[in-house]
Amino acid sequence: MLTPDLLDRAVELLRRGGVIALPTETVYGLAANAEDELAVRRVFAIKGRPANHPLIVHIPDEEYLPEWAREVPDEAKALARAFWPGPLTLVLRRTSKATDAVTGGQDTVALRVPGHSVAMEVLERLGGGVAAPSANRFGRVSPTTAEHVQRDLGDDVDLVLDGGPSTVGVESTIVDLSSGAPAILRPGGLATEDIERVLGRKVPVRTSTTVRVSGSLESHYAPRAGVVLAEPHEAVQRVEALRAQGLRVGVLGPASLSLPGDVQRFDVPGEPAQAARVLYARLREADEQGHDILVACLPAASGLGIAVRDRLSRAAAPRDS
Repeated sequence: MLTPDLLDRAVELLRRGGVIALPTETVYGLAANAEDELAVRRVFAIKGRPANHPLIVHIPDEEYLPEWAREVPDEAKALARAFWPGPLTLVLRRTSKATDAVTGGQDTVALRVPGHSVAMEVLERLGGGVAAPSANRFGRVSPTTAEHVQRDLGDDVDLVLDGGPSTVGVESTIVDLSSGAPAILRPGGLATEDIERVLGRKVPVRTSTTVRVSGSLESHYAPRAGVVLAEPHEAVQRVEALRAQGLRVGVLGPASLSLPGDVQRFDVPGEPAQAARVLYARLREADEQGHDILVACLPAASGLGIAVRDRLSRAAAPRDS
């Protein structure tokens, strides 16, 4: 149970260089005081994360933006007003407060205000920012419950705050506003259409950029099992072909999908927002069952379906890439 005393302990750990697991609406984060370079480097060590792969700084509210970003364009302010707290990260030109340990040595910093009551309470009590990537080993499936964190990281983390299952289920959408026209560097829990509605213009998804951001590597969010992508109408054919090779095959797909009786299906609804909410939990469940291959049905490429397709594509990428 989350008590005031437990929240006080979490904040005290952050102030003393500790690393805690923090619930957010997207996924659970592995949080350290963003102004404590040694604590931030401990996050990298726990995750096994490359040192040049930047972190997202979570701040209490929009008023903290000028402390971390030396330029805050009007479009950044408009997006922050519309979507914070929430699953939106803004990439802006950094101040000296954002150290190389947080930014991966870049001149930009990624910032967001999380939309979860526990995370917001911790940040308000801390009165500052935390650097918080997902609370799992680098490259693996992100955690959406406190139990996932405990299984992945165990005693490597000083405290796990249990805020219940993440309600969005995929990481934040990252929008770059550091150099002119806005661009989406990572699709996520905020739909492109909503961003374009607020800005009144088209916002491209940029797959090639010099700005490094979290979750942008080709192979990421990967379960132990291999992942094969399929449109729903192709799924059964792909399953049969893989079973003919002697592989143990599971399927990530909607209940409407008709499968052979001995093929295990992990329910990922066709509706994109529902799919996003359960995707990582289903990938973890499939791993526990020991499948060799998962055939993943792709949702429609609109709304949060774009983020789900992105995560599945990275999960399916060759592991040595």
